[in-house]
Amino acid sequence: MNKVAGFIRLMRPVNCLMMGFAVIVGAAIANSKALANPSGSLIYGFFTGFLLTAAAMAINDYYDKEIDTINEPSRPIPSNVVKPNEALVFAFLLTVLGLAAAAVSILCFLTALTFWLLSVIYATVGKRTGLLGNFLVSACVSAPFIYGSLAVTGNIELNILIFVLMVFLSNTGREITKGIVDVEGDKMRNVKTLAVRLGSQKAAITATIFYLTAVALSPLPSVLNLVTFWFIPLVAVTDAGLVASSIMLLMNCSRENARKAKKQVLAWFLVGLIAFIVGSLH
Repeated sequence: MNKVAGFIRLMRPVNCLMMGFAVIVGAAIANSKALANPSGSLIYGFFTGFLLTAAAMAINDYYDKEIDTINEPSRPIPSNVVKPNEALVFAFLLTVLGLAAAAVSILCFLTALTFWLLSVIYATVGKRTGLLGNFLVSACVSAPFIYGSLAVTGNIELNILIFVLMVFLSNTGREITKGIVDVEGDKMRNVKTLAVRLGSQKAAITATIFYLTAVALSPLPSVLNLVTFWFIPLVAVTDAGLVASSIMLLMNCSRENARKAKKQVLAWFLVGLIAFIVGSLH
């Protein structure tokens, strides 16, 4: 039983459920009627997001096993509950199952394969590259929404494209902010984040640019008549929050303040997600 629990912990089930749910959210934003009569593509899409995220988590822990021996010794691999080779085999099986679930169409399969490869690139070499690693994380965070649109419409709908751009930009800002929080540890591990390379102040300025660019895109769905009126008040909360968090970070880019900003941005992202869902309901 201890071994089974170790494999379950290796998957990080909460993360997997969130990514599976994000596929459904992407489908709902792309087509508000998708949830009324869920298709097989949408159901398989949930499992694609769930299983490939689980595979990515296992691969990530395999490559982090030395670091986790020091920082997270209770994780399944450093605690020797799951052996490194077992984790790789488990990741392979999860990948096969996830890609099989994506085989409902060639477009879905290729999309799932592409984003899975990006997650592997991040786990193996991308983490230490700084800004490129931030972009890879943001691409993977955006992936389930794109996949959800493709699963139910066969296209990346315009409202999904705008939403994904906002997600990509705001999450990149958040990843840069996380670099400020982790700057001391990253220096020791030779992780070339912007905070390590340029200092916390310049990293905070760069993060703010990403946040405010996401804010600048937020009027587009309304201007293009892609959403209902109820999108406006909710996205206004997101915009105001991102601006306030940016100002807070610029005024004080200490590790503690950056941690607060990072948590706040996640909350603003969730409000923005709700804005797009509510605004897409007709």
